[in-house]
Amino acid sequence: MDINRLVCFVAVAQTLNFSEAARRCYLSQSTVSRYIAELEKEFGVQLFTRSRRDVVITNEGKILLPYAIDMLSSFNKAKTVIKELHDGGKGKITVGCDVTSLSFPSKCLSDFGKRYPGISIELRQIDTADRAQAITGGEYDFCFMPRDMVPESSGVETVITHTEPLVIVSAKKSRFKGKTLSLSELAEERLVLLSESSAPILYMEIMDLLRTFHISPRVDSSYDDLVSLYMAVSSGMGVSVLPKSLAAFSSPTQLSTFSVADADTGVPYVMAWSRNIANPVAGLFVETVKKYALGEDDIYDW
Repeated sequence: MDINRLVCFVAVAQTLNFSEAARRCYLSQSTVSRYIAELEKEFGVQLFTRSRRDVVITNEGKILLPYAIDMLSSFNKAKTVIKELHDGGKGKITVGCDVTSLSFPSKCLSDFGKRYPGISIELRQIDTADRAQAITGGEYDFCFMPRDMVPESSGVETVITHTEPLVIVSAKKSRFKGKTLSLSELAEERLVLLSESSAPILYMEIMDLLRTFHISPRVDSSYDDLVSLYMAVSSGMGVSVLPKSLAAFSSPTQLSTFSVADADTGVPYVMAWSRNIANPVAGLFVETVKKYALGEDDIYDW
C-alpha cells in the first residue's frame, strides 16, 4: 500500500474538504482525488460520498480511519528512529538479565555505551516465571541467561556468550585454606544458595554436582537476592556455590572464594532475542556481543 494514499485519506477524513486536504498534503486536488479512488479500489468500498457541496465519510471510512492513523504514526516513529540512528546512533535497547548474569553483560554494555553514546540502555532483572514471553513478547530486546533456561521456540535466536565456572564461597574466617577445594569437602557443610525460584538452572546444576559426589545437599537457607545471601555467608551461616563472576561482586574482606578442583563446573550462558525483533539498533548490540562471545574468551580478563 502506498503510504501517500493513507496520508491523503486521513487529511480528507479530518477536513471533509478535498481542496483543504490537498493544501495540507502539498499536492494538487486531482492527485488527492486519484489517491482516494485508488484506496477505495484497493479496499473495494466507498470511503467518502461526495456532492457539489459536501464530503461525507462513510461507515467503512470511519472504520478505516483509526487504523490509518495508527499506521501513519508507526511509520513516522520508524522514520524518526532510523534517522536518529543514521545521524548519531540514537535509540534505546532494553536488556534483561537473570540474577546470575552480571560480568559478561556488563562488559558488553560498557563497550556498547562508549561506541554508541546516543543509544540509551534500560536494564531489568528477568522474571523467570515466563521466559518465552520475556524473550518474544517485546518486554526485552535481549536476555542474558544460562543456556538451559532458554525455552524451546523457533521464534528465539541465541548466541553462546561464555561458559561460567562455579566456585565455592565461604566466610573469610572459615576452616578452608588454599585456593581450591574438592566438592567432597562440602559433605558436612551447611549450604546457603540462591533460591530455586530465582535461579532455577544454577540451583539444578549445584544439586546435580553434589549428587555426583554422593553428597546429600544440606540446604539450610536459600535467598532470592544476592545481598541477603552474601550477608548469610559472611556471618558464617553456611557456604555457597556461585558462578565465578557473581562471586567477584562480593566483598573480598568478608568472603573467600575457592575454585573447584575435581569437577567440571562450567555452565554455558547465552544471549537470547526474538527472531522478529523490530528495534532498529538491535543489530549494533548483537554485533558488540558477538565480538566478545567469539571464541568464548576469558570473561575475567577485562
